[in-house]
Amino acid sequence: MLLLQRLSLCSRIQLDSLRQACRPLTRSFSQAPQGRIHSASFAHRSELRQAKRIVVKLGSAVVTRGDECGLALGRLASIVEQVAMLQNQGRQMMIVTSGAVAFGKQRLRHEILLSQSVRQALHSGHNQLKDMSLPLLEARACAAAGQSGLMALYEAMFTQYSTCTAQVLVTNLDFHDDQKRQNLNSTLQELLRMNIVPIINTNDAVVPPPEPNSDLQGVISIKDNDSLAARLAVEMKADLLVALSDVEGLYNSPPGTDDAKLIDIFYPGDQQSITYGTKSRVGLGGMEAKVKAALWALQGGTSVVIANGTHPKVTGHVITDIVEGKKVGTFFSEIKPAGPTVEQQTEWARNSGRTLATLQPDQRSEIICHVAELLTEKKDEILAANKTDMDVCVSAGQMPAAMLKRLSLSPAKLNSLAIGLRQIAVAAQDSVGRVLRRTRVAHNLELEQITVPIGVLLVIFEARPDCLPQVAALAIASGNALLLKGGKEAANTNRILHQLTQEALSLHGVSEAVQLVSTREEVEDLCRLDKLIDLIIPRGSSQLVRGIQRAAKGIPVLGHSEGICHVYVDADASVDKVIKIVRDSKCDYPAACNAMETLLIHRDLLRTPMFDQIIDMLRTERVTIHAGPRFASYLTFSPSEAKSLRIEYGDLECCMEVVDSMQEAVEHIHKYGSSHTDIVVTENKETAERFLQQVDSACVFWNASSRFADGYRFGLGAEVGISTARIHARGPVGLEGLLTTKWVLRGDGHTAADFSEHGTMKYLHENLPVSQPLTEQRESN
Repeated sequence: MLLLQRLSLCSRIQLDSLRQACRPLTRSFSQAPQGRIHSASFAHRSELRQAKRIVVKLGSAVVTRGDECGLALGRLASIVEQVAMLQNQGRQMMIVTSGAVAFGKQRLRHEILLSQSVRQALHSGHNQLKDMSLPLLEARACAAAGQSGLMALYEAMFTQYSTCTAQVLVTNLDFHDDQKRQNLNSTLQELLRMNIVPIINTNDAVVPPPEPNSDLQGVISIKDNDSLAARLAVEMKADLLVALSDVEGLYNSPPGTDDAKLIDIFYPGDQQSITYGTKSRVGLGGMEAKVKAALWALQGGTSVVIANGTHPKVTGHVITDIVEGKKVGTFFSEIKPAGPTVEQQTEWARNSGRTLATLQPDQRSEIICHVAELLTEKKDEILAANKTDMDVCVSAGQMPAAMLKRLSLSPAKLNSLAIGLRQIAVAAQDSVGRVLRRTRVAHNLELEQITVPIGVLLVIFEARPDCLPQVAALAIASGNALLLKGGKEAANTNRILHQLTQEALSLHGVSEAVQLVSTREEVEDLCRLDKLIDLIIPRGSSQLVRGIQRAAKGIPVLGHSEGICHVYVDADASVDKVIKIVRDSKCDYPAACNAMETLLIHRDLLRTPMFDQIIDMLRTERVTIHAGPRFASYLTFSPSEAKSLRIEYGDLECCMEVVDSMQEAVEHIHKYGSSHTDIVVTENKETAERFLQQVDSACVFWNASSRFADGYRFGLGAEVGISTARIHARGPVGLEGLLTTKWVLRGDGHTAADFSEHGTMKYLHENLPVSQPLTEQRESN
């Protein structure tokens, strides 16, 4: 009753106040947003950002509650907010809505129950109410009772965003009669011109029941709101139709079945591969009706996305995500790309990767050595492709010098890569299938823990083509499937390096184990493939890493978002070691993640010859110093004060701060560091050991440069990155970090009951040498 009172109040909003709210947003013809020329639908999701005229279809399952009586107000409010936001961005929005029948059913049930209770109370002899049963409510009557309340609700919600709405009720005849269709078109065009959102629904109070197979040739008849939305979108030359339902999108078989897979992009020729299930709990149509309507709209030049509008985690941004081109729901496209989808590539990589993991160690080593040989043999082709990439980036003039340096390849770089790959090939001999632990659980019952690949790795890297063969070699050595997403600035170089890698993999029939994603997939979309990818490894800027960590949905990310490395100079430090370590840590490669960013100085060293030498060296190397708050307080004329003590400069800049003790240095590192690499420079062994023990970072050094935090310098051959995580792998991650383990139990008909209180066997739990072959152990038992 309270809801009805609120709706009644909403419906009495004065027209003048609505006009006043809409007036600031009303555009003249000259101010109307200029849409694209409407001739064909968009070919790719990324193009949906260009959509100017959008139809949003809200299915019955989206608008109504689970009990089918009344509206899902919270869900509806979030959808209204998204539509209003897009409208206020300058787009023209239209809504095709269900819900009138459900709203009317709630209203009529309330009135009937109230009427029955009053009548029985008056006529009952003993004031005992009989069981009240509700009559079957006719849909047309429910629609008539619910239309006004539904519209009042929309009106009240949109008013909160200074957006006007208008109700338009249509029937099939309005589209089949030329004059009525022209009138409808003219009305909607005028409403859109005035920045008003039309709320459109079939006039269910008078509409006749739909007739099966009544479509006219080339024209879809209005059987439900799916067909209404499609017909309206084509009639109004809409750029995009967003159809929201209670399923994630279109599946190749009924959702919930074992082999059902969500279809990312659906093409007109794929209808035969779909098995449809039953329709939703409410509404007239099912998925088959939605697909038919979507294909008809697509043929008419309107792009279509079918998505879930009921999921509580995505409802609040599902429409805006679709318009931003994100991988949500099923996108209908007339243009089928020449290459495979990223989902197909991942499936191929996983299947081929499982074969790769079963190869003999010398076979995997042979593949890696062949990649190294091809880097030398095909040197001219690789450098030519790299020169093409370099020329494009130089002519664009937007790439920093440091990135250009990383993008560039040379004969020396390729030779160095080949040497590193051969080192990995040697390490591959003892990686997959290595026994870490062997236990005799009982007589003839042996347990092993062995190393196995993680599965499918997704490595995302920027302008670093030399990363591709390194990571590919590590994946091959560890038996992992690999999905590579490189930056577009290195597209030509990456392409030829990937071809050479696949050529080497074909030696043993596993060429599909390493895939290069060359489609228009956004990084954020790749990070959502949690059912296909087991680990994401970003290689690039801290901005890239942070973005991937935010976007990853249910997939672990191995890496670090920042490399804020500290060097603490203790009171007992050697001046010669300090100068060498600070210079190398900051100046050898300032853009590296293991470069020093903060220099901590013990207070006793201020105004000493050592301090002066440190400052002179940094000035000579043209390092800009930013003073921390305490350091600035000791100086009359201090350098520029640091904006923050948690900055990764990535250049010839650093922060300098003063601490009173080693303990205070540790506390500073824990508060402002990134758990990457931190160093103490001191001749006091006790101080050094306490620093090494207390600092909680992936790499902690004593009297050594931070630049040693590197897989090659650690003897790992190569690395996929440096991890600051607390689990799995930490620090420079090489071959070992790409492996996990599994338990293998070999028995002889053993059961758990054998070891029960009344059983005949006893646990032994004897640790066995991992090097002893299992067959010898069994013979010795």
